[in-house]
Amino acid sequence: MIKLIAFYKQPENKAAFDEHYFNVHVPITEKIPGLRKMKVTKGTGSPMGGEAKYYLICEMYYDSLEDLKAGMKSPEGKASGKDVMSFAGDLVSFMIGEDLE
Repeated sequence: MIKLIAFYKQPENKAAFDEHYFNVHVPITEKIPGLRKMKVTKGTGSPMGGEAKYYLICEMYYDSLEDLKAGMKSPEGKASGKDVMSFAGDLVSFMIGEDLE
């Protein structure tokens, strides 16, 4: 499987971030054609102590790179991209990876 992974740095206002992310952004993203599943991980700390480098990591699974690309080009994919840039553009970075399991 191929996945698009979003890494979110620590937001200034965690409550406002969570409100938008879980109640607005996730429902938009879940509608992207070809998306098989989403897995969200919230950072709870660093092994060295202190705050985690990333607040959230979201893994979005697709059957193939072609499915991911088609999903991103769809109206739903474009809506998700526009939304993430509106509330977390300065916090998020992305990576495409292959799940080796």
